[in-house]
Amino acid sequence: MPFPLRYLVRFGPKQTTHVFTDLLVIGGGIAGLRAALAAPPQMQVLVVTKDKVQQSNSRYAQGGIAAVRSPEDRFENHIEDTLTAGAGLCGRDVVEMVVREAPGHIDDLIRYGAKFDEEIGMEGGHSHRRIVHALGDATGFEVMRAIIERARMAANIAIWDRTFTIDLLTHERRCVGALVRRRRRDSLLIWAKQTILASGGAGMVYRETTNPPVATGDGMAAAYRAGAELRDMEFMQFHPTILYVAGSSRTLISEAVRGEGAYLRDKNGVRFMLEEDPRGELATRDVVARAIVRRMEKTQHPNVYLDLSHLNPQKVLAHFPGIDKVCREFGLDITRDLIPVRPGAHYMVGGVTVDARGRTTLPGLWAAGEVSSSGLHGANRLASNSLLEGLVFGAECGRLASAEAAGIPDVFAAPPVQNVAKPDNAGPALDIADLTSSLRSLMVRSMGIVRDRAGLTEAERQVSFWCRYVLRHEFSARAGWELQNLLTVARLMIWSALQRTESRGVHYRADFPERDDAHWQRHIVCPPELADPSSIRG
Repeated sequence: MPFPLRYLVRFGPKQTTHVFTDLLVIGGGIAGLRAALAAPPQMQVLVVTKDKVQQSNSRYAQGGIAAVRSPEDRFENHIEDTLTAGAGLCGRDVVEMVVREAPGHIDDLIRYGAKFDEEIGMEGGHSHRRIVHALGDATGFEVMRAIIERARMAANIAIWDRTFTIDLLTHERRCVGALVRRRRRDSLLIWAKQTILASGGAGMVYRETTNPPVATGDGMAAAYRAGAELRDMEFMQFHPTILYVAGSSRTLISEAVRGEGAYLRDKNGVRFMLEEDPRGELATRDVVARAIVRRMEKTQHPNVYLDLSHLNPQKVLAHFPGIDKVCREFGLDITRDLIPVRPGAHYMVGGVTVDARGRTTLPGLWAAGEVSSSGLHGANRLASNSLLEGLVFGAECGRLASAEAAGIPDVFAAPPVQNVAKPDNAGPALDIADLTSSLRSLMVRSMGIVRDRAGLTEAERQVSFWCRYVLRHEFSARAGWELQNLLTVARLMIWSALQRTESRGVHYRADFPERDDAHWQRHIVCPPELADPSSIRG
């Protein structure tokens, strides 16, 4: 009998410490903390995040937040730009709601103490200047600084960092909290009247990524094991320009650099984007990323280059101080030198299915931000709509989940939830680092910017083989659980990519290069049976 993958570890209520709260928020990025701040003062909120609260994808967002803030721009323009980028899969009602609420959420951040630049920026896919920046290229850092300070001032909000969420707890087909491991290596059962999942994306499933190490898809995998619906997992957005210097970590070079007029050149100095799209460097990210890959193949070179030398050097340094600092560490002057770049995994467009208010298909569970699939992004996220989504849906989840929690009486007794299934830990010890590295390399080769059936089928076979023994193993530390989560997410991504026999948005099939609205203008829902290890083929 295979070890069922409902929970990653064994636990029982008699052996585990219990914690009770009104709202449990999993994730300390912009969506999670905005949800916590939306709860009324009488509502007790516990925020858990697996690293320091500052270590989220939100903190590393360079570009900014998209919002209509100038008289030349209109809500209708932002709505149409978002729908165009989403390639036919956006939910218009969701797009309209988010776009119209955007200016008010910027005002909220200002009230929290965030300081934004006066000049509104431009980015690819946008028809008007509407990108709100802070500190040049450090919007995420400034927004998270302000929102963290605000959350820490709230008497009803507790923040636990270095707390790994192993699994969501369910009872009678309802989410009732989470099993977590704190820094002291003790497990805790957190029972919550309502749970908000805001755990971010899964960029670390790829070797080349802009994401920090925490982005291992834990929330998506846990929600899937708990029975929540996931959809559109084939849509991983690749950022066209990450700094590519051998031996260094991959650093994002913001979309805003091209928005301010930077050119993309190949190794021969040719500005190639105008050959690919009339919008040139301001085409949407999927178009630019594929163009770069084609140019790299044509020139047999591992990267292309960003050229800012024709721009005003004072303005360049003022707008991009963080990028300048990173590049100078490698002896590059961004006002004169070509910056070596190539695409990397950036943002998971798919995720846990939510409605227009952030409700998942699992009662008691809400989701906001990159972990979710809300209908805002469709098949391709428009630049700088991600922080905006986190703000809008975070606030909505916090408000509505609080209202539902208020109607549930305090009962400080644990439901009869446990996992006593015996894992299969037979055989030699697993080299977690080697398996993780192998998975990330495989995903780049077979599930990257350009895909085909042969590569996807091989990836499915290899990942299924790893899943057969890794998912039945019980680990006792974060690295093992992250590997299991990455394998789970990778399997769902590959399965979804095989189903969608067309090219749409960030999903490009070389064997099906055309968009097919007649058959595929719809979401792909991941089947529940893929969560069962017994379904894994040998």
